[in-house]
Amino acid sequence: MKIYYHDNTTEDQRLDHDSRVEVSPEAVAKLGVLAYNFSGVTAIDDVNSLAKSRGYKNQDVISISPASMGDVYEEKVKTFYREHLHEDEEIRYVVEGEGFFDVRDMEDRWVRLKLDAGDLIILPAGIYHRFSTTSSDYIKAMRLFKDEPKWTPLPRPCDDNQYRVDYLQSINAN
Repeated sequence: MKIYYHDNTTEDQRLDHDSRVEVSPEAVAKLGVLAYNFSGVTAIDDVNSLAKSRGYKNQDVISISPASMGDVYEEKVKTFYREHLHEDEEIRYVVEGEGFFDVRDMEDRWVRLKLDAGDLIILPAGIYHRFSTTSSDYIKAMRLFKDEPKWTPLPRPCDDNQYRVDYLQSINAN
């Protein structure tokens, strides 16, 4: 996993947008973002163990690519890239391919996390973020859920949302 500040240019979202300013895993952990790498023969067992320890009961696997999504691919990728938050943790384990998760830091700057196969990310409820495929246009990811699978984005601004308020309180307490 590579973590760095986004260069804030408006070119194609699938480009690296690497500002050449790295961000440490400890810095993203202070934002409540947890990052792991599970690879090798025990990878799925390790993912399942983490899911169980966090109370996750359901999962599915999605493929995001022009081949798997057809004509709606471009529209969906743009939808995922709109800044939003969720009222649940977002856990994604990259099975194949690669993708970007961008999260806002304490100064409202974009931090880009480039995930490759074997990488797992946990975004806390209430964090502003967005997702994009890379220029490879392919990612296969396992999504984990505490209850029934759902993906409900709440577009920014929603600073009065209780999950956002709780999130800000949690990172400001650190």
